Amino acid sequence: MSVRQSVLALLAQGPRYGALLKNEFEQRTGGTWPLNVGQVYTTLARLERDGLVVAAGHADDEGRIAYRLTEAGRAAAGDWWTTPVERTEAARDELVIKLALAVTTPGVDAHAVLRAQRTATMRHLQALTRLKLRTARDPKSDPSAGPADPADPKRIVLEHQLFTVEAELRWLDHVEATLAARSHGRLTAGTTRHTTTTGESS
Repeated sequence: MSVRQSVLALLAQGPRYGALLKNEFEQRTGGTWPLNVGQVYTTLARLERDGLVVAAGHADDEGRIAYRLTEAGRAAAGDWWTTPVERTEAARDELVIKLALAVTTPGVDAHAVLRAQRTATMRHLQALTRLKLRTARDPKSDPSAGPADPADPKRIVLEHQLFTVEAELRWLDHVEATLAARSHGRLTAGTTRHTTTTGESS
C-alpha cells in the first residue's frame, strides 16, 4: 500500500492537515487499511523534504498545519494515475511459505495443513459475503436507500477481498489435487515394483 502516493492524490484536491488525510483515506478506501496519524505526518515530512508539499499557511487554533502540493507534487500525483502498478516481485505470503515448507518437511502432514487453512479461508469468505450483503443498498428491502452504487469505494475494496479469497480457495484445491496425484503416483509405482519383483521370483 503506497501511503505516500495516496497522500499526494488526496492533496491534489486541496490543502489538508494530517488527521483529515487519515480520516479521508480510511473513509474512501472502506476502512480496510486504517492509518496511524503519526504515519501520515511522517509521510508529509518526507514529502516536504522531497519538495512535493509545503505548509499552507500557519497552524490553526488547534495547532494543525495544512499542507498543499507544490508543482512537482502535483505532477507526481498526476503520474501515479497514469502509471500501472507493477507486480514484478511476488509478495511474501505466509500461507504460500507455510505450504511450500509443509510439502518438503518430513513428519509434517501437508494435507492437515491444507484442511485447516481451507476451513479458515471458508469462514473468512462467509464473513465477507455477509458483510457485502449488509452493506449492499437494496431498494426492495429499504426503499429509502436508493439504488446500489457499483462504484462505491467500500464495495470495490470488499469485492477485491472476495475475489482474493475465492482465488485462494481455488489455489488450495489445486495444491491438494497435486499432492493427491503425487501420492497416487508413488502408490502405483510401489505396487508395480512389488508385482514385478514377485513375478521375477516365481
